[in-house]
Amino acid sequence: MQQPFDHIRNSKIVKTLDGGHSNQLSTMLSGISLEPLLTDFRIIFERDPAARNWLEVLFCYPGFHALCLHRIAHWLHRRGVTFLPRFISHLGRFFTGIEIHPGAQIGKGVFIDHGMGVVIGETAIVGDYTLIYQGVTLGGTGKESGKRHPTLGKNVVVGAGAKVLGNIQIGDRVRIGAGSIVLRNVPSDSTVVGVPGRIISRKQNEQLSPLEHGKLPDLEATVIRSLLERIEQLEHKLQTLTSQKKEKELVTKER
Repeated sequence: MQQPFDHIRNSKIVKTLDGGHSNQLSTMLSGISLEPLLTDFRIIFERDPAARNWLEVLFCYPGFHALCLHRIAHWLHRRGVTFLPRFISHLGRFFTGIEIHPGAQIGKGVFIDHGMGVVIGETAIVGDYTLIYQGVTLGGTGKESGKRHPTLGKNVVVGAGAKVLGNIQIGDRVRIGAGSIVLRNVPSDSTVVGVPGRIISRKQNEQLSPLEHGKLPDLEATVIRSLLERIEQLEHKLQTLTSQKKEKELVTKER
C-alpha cells in the first residue's frame, strides 16, 4: 500500500534538488502522517454544533489552523531544526492568537474551541481528544529546566480561562472548570474548580457531553448558602430565647 508522500519521495525533482541525499530526505518524509490532522478535522463536527460544512471548518476555525501549523513545527523540531519551528509557531500565534511551542506534544482529535489566548508550553503533553477553550494556559511555574509543563490525559476538558501550571499530571476524563488554577496532580474521572483548583467530585464513567463544562457545582456558593442557613437558624433561636426571657420577666413582675 502506498504511504503518504511516497510520490514526493520518489519524484525526480526531489532527487535532483537533494543533490544525492535522497535517502536522508526520504527517511525524514517517512515520519509524516496525516492521520492526526484528519482526526482533528473530524472531531470539530462532533463537538461544535456551529460547524455546518467542511469549507467553513477548513477556513474559519483558528484552533484547527494552529494545530496544523504546530504539527509541522513539531515535526521539524523533533528533527533538530532550530529557527524554522519557532518561526512557524510565531506565525501561528500571529494569525490565530494561539501559541503552541514546537516542543509540545499534542495528541490526535484535540479541539481548541475559539482558542484566542491559549498558551501551551514547550514540555506540555496533551492527550487524545482533549477539549481546550479560549484563554487556557498550560504553563510552567518557574525557570526550572527539564519537564516543567503539565501532562494532560485523554478526553480532558479545560474550561475557558483555566490555568494548569507546573509539571503535574492530569488524569483521563478530568473536567477543569472555567477560571480555575490547577497546581497539583488530579486523578482520573475528577472535576476540579476554584483558585487554587480543588477536586469536588470523582465519578467514574460519567456520561456528560464535553461541551457541558459549565455544569459544575459552585463550591463557594454552596459554602455561603450553608453559612446563611446557619445564621438564620441561630437568629431564630435567639428570637425564641429572647421571647422566653421576656415572658419569664413579666411573670416575675406579676408575682
